[in-house]
Amino acid sequence: ALYGCFAPQFGQLLPFIADRAPVLFTLPAFPCKSPNERKVLGHLPDMGERASLRFLQRVCQKIEEVYSPGARILICSDGHVFGDLIHVPDEHITDYAKTLRKMAAEEGASSLEFFSLEDVSGSQTFDDKRAQLTAEFAEPIAFLREQVRHDDKALALYRGITRFLVEDASSTHEGTKSALLRDCRQRAYGVVQRSRAWSNLIAGYYPRSVRLSIHPQPCGSVKFGIALLESTDNWVTPWHSVAVHQPDGMLTLMKRSEAEKVGRVVFLNGAPSHFIVSEQDAL
Repeated sequence: ALYGCFAPQFGQLLPFIADRAPVLFTLPAFPCKSPNERKVLGHLPDMGERASLRFLQRVCQKIEEVYSPGARILICSDGHVFGDLIHVPDEHITDYAKTLRKMAAEEGASSLEFFSLEDVSGSQTFDDKRAQLTAEFAEPIAFLREQVRHDDKALALYRGITRFLVEDASSTHEGTKSALLRDCRQRAYGVVQRSRAWSNLIAGYYPRSVRLSIHPQPCGSVKFGIALLESTDNWVTPWHSVAVHQPDGMLTLMKRSEAEKVGRVVFLNGAPSHFIVSEQDAL
């Protein structure tokens, strides 16, 4: 009663507090860039990811101000988990992950750590790692279909992932829209299945941890919802968009096609980083 509907979340924090130990948060996120060039600037992390890493480091610093043992956030990159289903090459995902870790080091984000499918199952190929993950930790697709039929939250997640898959494939798909939708609906179930399997694996590897989510969570959820950057759509992430500096100094997320209409691209170290909207552009 003391914490109301936040009791499940605070219940996960209490063991850390009782031991005066740093809180370990796990965050499945930062998979890879969308393959749709109308949404992103390329396949490597840019200002959207850099600003998000800065934010997560600040979260840990804020926690340390009120709880001296502090906190760590384990970023559990899930790109290799479903790269084949979202049509992103494993090489691009590996490049993205390496650049992300380099960014964190450059930012002095000492409270952030990383974990991915590369750290699981030794030297197996990613196809073999995905197969083993599914065999050991996944729920049957038939079970997921039943959930989507009868659970509004599961339905919303399925529809959201389907929408992303349709958007990401629309720029290269040569068949009919109905064929594309059928394909994306089938792949969406695979993405949900593997994402849950990844969560189950993380829970097994890190049984004493507190789960974060990049999406809003209802009161009573065991997860803490956390927004990385400002956006008009809670589903938009740095890996499905570009970062845009607004005239008021705020950094927001937009699809590249939208950002190109209101601003100009900025390059850092020879690579496209983000967009900027000047006062004149905004008129």
